[in-house]
Amino acid sequence: MMMRGMNMQSMMKQMQKLQKNMKKDQDELNATVFEGHAADDAVVVKFTGDHKMTDISIKEEAIDPDDVDMLQDLVLMAVNDAMSKIDKQTQETMGKYSRNIPGL
Repeated sequence: MMMRGMNMQSMMKQMQKLQKNMKKDQDELNATVFEGHAADDAVVVKFTGDHKMTDISIKEEAIDPDDVDMLQDLVLMAVNDAMSKIDKQTQETMGKYSRNIPGL
C-alpha cells in the first residue's frame, strides 16, 4: 500500500516536471523570431513563434502600382515561408512531449 503511494507521488512529480519543461520550451519558442523571405528578399517578414507578425520589409523595386498582384503574391510567399519555419520548429521542439503518449 505504501509503495503504491510512493509511485503515484513520484509519477506526479515527473508530470509536474514535464509540464514545467513544456511551458519553458513553449515560452522560448514563442519568443523566437522567424523570418520569411520571398524573391531575393524583395519581401521579408518576421514573426514570433506564437504567429505574431513583428515586422515586414518590402524593397522599393517590389512595389509596382501597375502590378499589385505581384506584391500580394510576394507577401503571401514570405508569410507562408515564415509559417512553415514556425511549424517545423514547433514540431521539433514540442513533438518530443507527445511521441510516447498514446492517443496523441
